[in-house]
Amino acid sequence: MPINRLIKDGKVDTETGAVLNRAFERALRELGLLNQKDAVTEIVAEKIVEVGATGMSDPDEIARAVIKGFNLPDAR
Repeated sequence: MPINRLIKDGKVDTETGAVLNRAFERALRELGLLNQKDAVTEIVAEKIVEVGATGMSDPDEIARAVIKGFNLPDAR
């Protein structure tokens, strides 16, 4: 999983890593991304780590912030 590769350097504690993983999974679901090995999921993982580094600790908030940052048209 791309997110694990980004956070494995030891700078992220176990609890924060779990939060970032949940946020990553939620963002992928919301964006409809199934292949965790493509370039788009890498970008999502990088953005999740960036937003998580701001101190945000709720996985749903992190996922929403990342998705909002992509400025995608609302599909609803």
